[in-house]
Amino acid sequence: MSLDQVTGAPTTTDAMVLHYRVERFLYDEAQLLDTWLWDEWLELFAADVRYWMPLRKNRLRRQRTADEAPEGIEIALIDDDHAALKMRVNQMRSGQHWAEDPPSRCRHLVTNVRVAPVGDGHGDGPPELRVRSNFIVYRNRLETEVDIWAGERQDVLRPVGDSFQIAARTILLDQNVVLSKNLSVFF
Repeated sequence: MSLDQVTGAPTTTDAMVLHYRVERFLYDEAQLLDTWLWDEWLELFAADVRYWMPLRKNRLRRQRTADEAPEGIEIALIDDDHAALKMRVNQMRSGQHWAEDPPSRCRHLVTNVRVAPVGDGHGDGPPELRVRSNFIVYRNRLETEVDIWAGERQDVLRPVGDSFQIAARTILLDQNVVLSKNLSVFF
């Protein structure tokens, strides 16, 4: 009998399978965004989601251990609930979105996926997962407009059947001044 069986901790194989499933979920989400399937993308989000991109600050070296996304920040580049995300998706689909006519060509790259359970799962179902990943979003518009955003996403994934729903997403851009003309893409 292994220590994992005695303690009830997930086996290495279980952890690897979970990690693979989370990565596939994130890669499939990126594909939905890259192919403009915004309705299907929106279905990945829980009804109580918070989709948040706080304004970043430059920090002194001695402040680097401070929380990168502290609660209570009032200034954000994006702070959407499910209704606001749905409104943005409807705007993208409508053809009336001036910043996306013609539509941007985007590529979402997701890397360095780290998965950890949140809580013990003894509540109403399996534990939610805290997932951190790095991203690069490349956008090209018209002939010469190019934007590249890099950063980290901090997601809370809620197991639903054989898949997940995104219960929370915090987007931390590595730049604190956004130089692009707009933020009309999803991260």
